Amino acid sequence: MLRSCTLIFLLLMGTSLFAQDFSAFDKKLFSQGSGVLPYRILLPKAFDADKKYPLILFLHGSGERGNDNEKQLTHGAELFIRDSIREQFPAIVVFPQCAEKSTWARIEVQGEWSNRTFTFFKKGQPTQEMLLLEGLIKELMETYNIKKNQMLVGGLSMGGFGTFELVNRNPRMFSAAFPICGGANPKIAGRLTKTDWWVFHGGADDVVPPKYSTEMVEALKAKRAKVRYSLYPAVKHNSWDYTFKEPELLPWLFSKSRFR
Repeated sequence: MLRSCTLIFLLLMGTSLFAQDFSAFDKKLFSQGSGVLPYRILLPKAFDADKKYPLILFLHGSGERGNDNEKQLTHGAELFIRDSIREQFPAIVVFPQCAEKSTWARIEVQGEWSNRTFTFFKKGQPTQEMLLLEGLIKELMETYNIKKNQMLVGGLSMGGFGTFELVNRNPRMFSAAFPICGGANPKIAGRLTKTDWWVFHGGADDVVPPKYSTEMVEALKAKRAKVRYSLYPAVKHNSWDYTFKEPELLPWLFSKSRFR
């Protein structure tokens, strides 16, 4: 009995020791009309309100939807909260949270998990969450001294779809974007050429087939957009785990800026 209690204590201690502290991401709410968008915001160390900073938006996947203002930090937040990253790449980092039954982009999904097809619309009404997200961006730009020539966006799965959608709706806003295991309608590629792209996907993804990223990359190249593509051959849907380990990701991201 004593041995069992000791083992449980050690396991709990191990969990607490390795649990990531995300308290540096302040909890906030953005309201617009009848809608509310929870979000977490991480300011640079030694934040100076008079200094201009890049803005990074990260859009989570469907599994992190809700209104707890916590789950959206499940993937990606650990990278941006590292002391070494915050010192080397000072930026304002924002993780909004999509409502439980909503999405960042309007997409039609058919079929079973291992054999699903996605229909991406070239034109269509934005979701409520997309409108809230655009409203949040406007408020952030009014509240903080953001470098308008260095606004960056990325996301995974549902957030990868949302990344393409957000840039499509705001084609002159973002200097760089990194969608992970997402996709979009290749016919919108002509509107995405003002942004530099690094697209990621798992070659064995059975949740969002990699063809949707591949088609977008080919369409972007056809429009002479600046695009990189990392397709991880044996990786399934969790290609974000590999994306966040890319040593060139942040140097590439922060090297992108453009004059307006």
